[in-house]
Amino acid sequence: MSSLTLAMGFCFGKPRAMCCLCLSCRALGKYINRGMVIYICFFKGATEDIIPKMVNTLLNMKLCETESGKYTSVLQLPGSVLIVPQATLGGKPKGKGMQYHGNIGKDEGLKLYNSFVSHCQSELSACKNSDTVTEVRHGTYGNRQVLKLDTNGPYTHLMEF
Repeated sequence: MSSLTLAMGFCFGKPRAMCCLCLSCRALGKYINRGMVIYICFFKGATEDIIPKMVNTLLNMKLCETESGKYTSVLQLPGSVLIVPQATLGGKPKGKGMQYHGNIGKDEGLKLYNSFVSHCQSELSACKNSDTVTEVRHGTYGNRQVLKLDTNGPYTHLMEF
């Protein structure tokens, strides 16, 4: 099964993240097993100050279902994380098309994206509590992302920070 979500709206300065739980995922040759896919978009006015809050919220939210049916965080599962830069989350409908004028500039966005990835890597490596292989994989900022996703639902959440 796959999950496709279209998120529309505009929120000046607030980064937007969409997370989806997966059984497995492959993007541009980067593969993760069970874990979380985070699609991320930064808007104009976003600063690095928000990154720790974003990472803490996304990685500690109890969204992952255990075999017993209870929910836990991706850190406690333990699971892997795939981060996908997704500028289209910043789209605003205009007529029959979409505009992305509210998105952050490419250079600023790259800095924030790299910081977000680095914070996720630090959190995941600090939380290793089993022999399960967990890792943070990520797409290349500014490039087209080709993604194959196997999920156990559609189970996607949109979060603004």
